[in-house]
Amino acid sequence: MTQNATRETARDEGLAPAPDDAPPADDAPPGDGTGPRPRRLRRMLKWSAAVLALLILAAGGAGYLYYRQLNDNIKKDPLNLGDAKVAEPTPNAAGQTPLNILLIGSDARDSEENQKLGGARETFGSTPLADVQMLVHLSADRSNMSVISMPRDTLLHIPKCTDPDDGTVYPASEGRVMTNQSLGHGGPGCTVATWQELTGIHIDHFVMVDFAGVVAMADAVGGVPVCVDANIHSRDSQGHGSGLKLEKGTHPVKGEQALQWLRTRYGFEDGSDLARNKAQHMYMNSLARQLRENVSLSSPNNLRRLAEEATRALTVDPGLDTVKKLYDLSTELRKVKPERITMTTMPNRYVGARVEPTEDAEKLFRLVREDIALDGKDAKPEPAVEKPPADPAAADADIAVQVRNGTRTDTLAPAPGRADAIAGELQERGFAGATADTAGAYTETRTVVRYPSADLEGDARRVAVALGIPADAVKRSTEVSGVTLVVGADWREGTRYEAPEQDDTTPESAQALNGADDKACMHVNPAFTW
Repeated sequence: MTQNATRETARDEGLAPAPDDAPPADDAPPGDGTGPRPRRLRRMLKWSAAVLALLILAAGGAGYLYYRQLNDNIKKDPLNLGDAKVAEPTPNAAGQTPLNILLIGSDARDSEENQKLGGARETFGSTPLADVQMLVHLSADRSNMSVISMPRDTLLHIPKCTDPDDGTVYPASEGRVMTNQSLGHGGPGCTVATWQELTGIHIDHFVMVDFAGVVAMADAVGGVPVCVDANIHSRDSQGHGSGLKLEKGTHPVKGEQALQWLRTRYGFEDGSDLARNKAQHMYMNSLARQLRENVSLSSPNNLRRLAEEATRALTVDPGLDTVKKLYDLSTELRKVKPERITMTTMPNRYVGARVEPTEDAEKLFRLVREDIALDGKDAKPEPAVEKPPADPAAADADIAVQVRNGTRTDTLAPAPGRADAIAGELQERGFAGATADTAGAYTETRTVVRYPSADLEGDARRVAVALGIPADAVKRSTEVSGVTLVVGADWREGTRYEAPEQDDTTPESAQALNGADDKACMHVNPAFTW
């Protein structure tokens, strides 16, 4: 067993020592040993810290967030350490584009404070894991927000990444590995690259948070209201459980009790980590409402302390490397009302003790890629009036078009020969300049025709019409140098494209929770009531 594997086992199974004053861990497996993998207190801290950091910055007044010395607290890292790029979304009719921020919770023990909160003293300075990963999608018109949590045990491919500090090249994973290992392949930029490869979603920024400052943040809002449908005491006869003890109903929790809520698995529903995630979503939605309503945050001392705690806990990409940039981001986030926030968990199924994305996960990713609100409250778009291109198409024989095979998915190998087949079809239709790109491996969920500049728009549209590709799949992109047809996973056979019918409803398996739902209540397992 490697050193890293030994360290991960110690973390996951609770073998590593915790601080003497730490509360009991809520990470022992269920009685039959068939439940999800255990989690420790540190992951609950990181989960709350990741969203809290942004929410706290959003709650603060500009007069306190612009302290210049706070900039020195913020650590920076490159955004994307992979080679592959994902095209930026096309602006809407008003010229607005969505914003995607990846929140990462690191289990790094790189300071005395982080080590005290996380335990496992022997892992000080060792390779960190990205044990919390959440994508925040802010719609182009800033009317709604969607959040996707990915379980840390998700099996996927980690792409090749290059460490920006020492140039170390981490080759792409052989087969599927746990997503939390991506952070150890050069830093958070590799976690970004991994998400982009899996989801096809262009990520604009990341925010990584460590253990520090979480308790202070939770206390500063004066308590977060949470609800249980029966008395609960999260403790069994073997001492497993977070120790959370609440009476039936809604109660504000803060300090240690807030951490207990975020850690609790024993006592909620079936005792799985999915139930714990549900409780965390309720907590974070409630916290967001508190931050919008809590007048105590008008205290200068509270705001100053919150800003200091938040900035010390952050590592960000260069696009967010100052307090002003973070504050500007928070201003955008604050435009969304709680009733337009939707929190989800990536649909998954078990593969032994791990999980993998399902077909519903790809549907969820598509909705985010296409900026479709997960709450189903988007206004019906006006029928698009297609404007003629500024530069008409050349003759078919004079149009140069490169065809790529993008049929590979996370679960399916590329359909063989697709680039050659479609390039051949185009040639038969008179496009003598059609060629197949067989040098690269691409992933594209939906077939798309891309062009780099306005003078090639007419050519791109003509190629699309010839193959039956709809106009909304013709995109301008700086990622290509000429007209480029990427045959997507929705076109694995045949030479005439048939656009699939699209269902734009959020899958039930995503367990969507609305940000304004203040009636949500956790179901208590009868074995843990009193």
